[in-house]
Amino acid sequence: MQDKVPAGLDRKEAEVYRQLDPERLPGHIAIIMDGNGRWAKRRHMPRVAGHRAGVAAVRSTVETAARIGLPALTLYAFSEENWKNAPTLAVPQGGSSHAEPE
Repeated sequence: MQDKVPAGLDRKEAEVYRQLDPERLPGHIAIIMDGNGRWAKRRHMPRVAGHRAGVAAVRSTVETAARIGLPALTLYAFSEENWKNAPTLAVPQGGSSHAEPE
């Protein structure tokens, strides 16, 4: 579909990019990142190895999105385990947008 490939793409990225229709690319992509610790555990690796792999994946994703000209990329990086362990937030009566931990 594409003849012109943006500078900086590696061979694999360029092959994928050639298959894209720029008219159909979204203006914003959001990614929920989760599971780095579980990824490492399944491979019998320390949890920090999963976080390092996550950093590499984020770097690659952000750099590729920039090279192809994606206007907006949102990364959500709050793990399921952290969510379960997060303190409950109480919203005061009156609907204040400032929540205080219980």
